[in-house]
Amino acid sequence: MVELEFQQKTKSLIDSLKSICANYGLGNDGNEFKIITQTFLYKFLNDKFAYEAKKIDESIAKADKWEEALTALSEDDLEMLQLQMGADTARLKPTHFINYLFSQQNAPDFAKLFDDTLIDIAISNNEVFAVKTDGGAKVVLFDRLSNYIADDSKRDNFCRAIINKLVEFSFERIFTQKFDFYATIFEYLIKDYNSNSGGKYAEYFTPHAVARIMAEILVPKAQQGQIKNVSCYDPSAGSGTLLMNVAHAIGENRCSIYTQDISQKSSNLLRLNLILNNLVHSIPHVIQGNTLLHPYHKDGSELKGFDYIVSNPPFKLDFSDYRDELDSKANQQRFFAGIPKVKAKATDKMEIYQLFLQHIIYSLNPGGKAAVVVPTGFITAQSGIDKAIRQHLVEHKMLAGVVSMPSNIFATTGTNVSILFIDAANKDQVVLIDASNLGQKVKEGKNQKTVLSSEEEQAIIDLFNAKQAQEDFSVVVSYDEIAAKNYSLSAGQYFDVKIEYVDITPEQFAEKMQAFNDNLDSLFGQSRELEVEIKKQLAGLKYE
Repeated sequence: MVELEFQQKTKSLIDSLKSICANYGLGNDGNEFKIITQTFLYKFLNDKFAYEAKKIDESIAKADKWEEALTALSEDDLEMLQLQMGADTARLKPTHFINYLFSQQNAPDFAKLFDDTLIDIAISNNEVFAVKTDGGAKVVLFDRLSNYIADDSKRDNFCRAIINKLVEFSFERIFTQKFDFYATIFEYLIKDYNSNSGGKYAEYFTPHAVARIMAEILVPKAQQGQIKNVSCYDPSAGSGTLLMNVAHAIGENRCSIYTQDISQKSSNLLRLNLILNNLVHSIPHVIQGNTLLHPYHKDGSELKGFDYIVSNPPFKLDFSDYRDELDSKANQQRFFAGIPKVKAKATDKMEIYQLFLQHIIYSLNPGGKAAVVVPTGFITAQSGIDKAIRQHLVEHKMLAGVVSMPSNIFATTGTNVSILFIDAANKDQVVLIDASNLGQKVKEGKNQKTVLSSEEEQAIIDLFNAKQAQEDFSVVVSYDEIAAKNYSLSAGQYFDVKIEYVDITPEQFAEKMQAFNDNLDSLFGQSRELEVEIKKQLAGLKYE
């Protein structure tokens, strides 16, 4: 009950911030998401600092106003307090507190004070909280938010409205909440800002069903809590839904997350997601940049290998501008199956997922596991790069299986998708599941979406992990069987063909055959009568 209450209060805070933006002309503006997410993050970091300070210092916990108790500390005492805090707590000064800004809201140039405060927090916490680009630049925590208000005479009032809203609510009582709480809040926070945006790069929001199935097959329940010191990677991370689910299954303190994504917006959202989910230690591994052209994560001169890789890469995209740069001797091993050619009249339909898939296979540690969302056409293509990738997986015995999902599992794309599971340690049997007939169709905005029930999700997970065959749903096959089927990974091509046998007597058989003959005679008779009738009509026309 308490969890639901705080979840609703948190959502109300988000709604209030959006309302403020709308009142100042920023509703649906391209910069609105920056204001909402950064203001939310400022509030979260402020309250997290208070929560940690109260845990360490009893006098602060007992004080009527914790801000005043902290302000009264000497510089040395404040520094000692901060040293005792975990690395996931931002280092704040008393002038950074929301209550301090609240007390100064009638000061002239309040918008400047508000922005200066955010920028100072960002600079003070740059080492831990900044996202890097593949060129080495740092993307700091906060922007000057008041600058997004075009009319500078309204900036002070805009910042006052935000501070007045933030001071009314405290996050402190929700820091004990678990992953599912923050996953719900994060989804609500970004729901208006993470649409597919016309199919542009790194903008898909992966459905929870897909994320959960991937996580619980990669990390089965029996292994959860047993794995430690592993690396998890997503080369097209988006806002991090897949990684959060896998990290939660492993244990947030048992893994390090590595990402790369070309979108600055996605990288900022991912950073926020990591902060909410106690994964601040992984923020230095969040890289904004082009994974295919400039893969960032390396061990020496070689690409870094990872223990777990998850990805929902873009399927088709124009990369003609740098296609020839990828087709170099240095990339021959990484793109072992080839690089899609430039499409003369449809460059936006170049199969970029084939490159991400090859990059993922190349980036796996020995014994590593991966789960990748692919267009379902990939699993049966009879030639080209798709088939070459499947052949590589079979010949190197590094497949775990495939789950073919229902159509419209993504509300933003009509493309049928499957989840490809790679396991470099699986030298035995492969599981193929056809889940295309599961789920219930629901409307989401203008789009139709298929939603799996929790029971259906669990059935997929359980059958896959148990390597269990079920009629017309799942098959368990050998690598040799897959090779014999032209490397097809479609479960339907391995289902048994059913022939119904019925026992009948010779007399019954003769009776059935006679009925067939009588029926054929009747049809032939009708045909001849029709032929005669047509000839008569044609003859009549001839003499008219």
